[in-house]
Amino acid sequence: MAISVFDLFSIGIGPSSSHTVGPMRASRMFATRLKQDGLLAQTAAVRAELFGSLGATGHGHGTPKAVLLGLEGNEPHTVDVARAEPDVERIRATGRLRLLGADIGPAHEIDFDESDELILHRRRSLPYHANGMTLFAYDESGHPLLEKTYYSVGGGFVVDE
Repeated sequence: MAISVFDLFSIGIGPSSSHTVGPMRASRMFATRLKQDGLLAQTAAVRAELFGSLGATGHGHGTPKAVLLGLEGNEPHTVDVARAEPDVERIRATGRLRLLGADIGPAHEIDFDESDELILHRRRSLPYHANGMTLFAYDESGHPLLEKTYYSVGGGFVVDE
């Protein structure tokens, strides 16, 4: 994969591309994968677990907000920064998340309780990299539909397992 000098400068929200741009991209990738695999309509719940540096410093760096915005379909370089904070507040106030809601077309809305479904593991790391996150999707019965682990490896770049 060729990398341009322009790839090295990421546009996005937050003070750290590893803690905001990468997690937003990973969360959007996860939601997009649900749609591509035909699982979006069956998804009744999602959970995100942040590990290592993402879990330890997540709130201070805005990582949970980036995850929520990514699950709703936002991309770091196109997110409407004027809408980002109100969108996060809407999710928190209503307990509802619009999976891929930022995309054109109808969103798939699910219940989402951030205190139960966005977990920051402050003292646990994943083996590959310090900035790891695992996302899960479940159907109405609680059966797993999809589980993916992503790593925010710096500069907003994301790799998955």
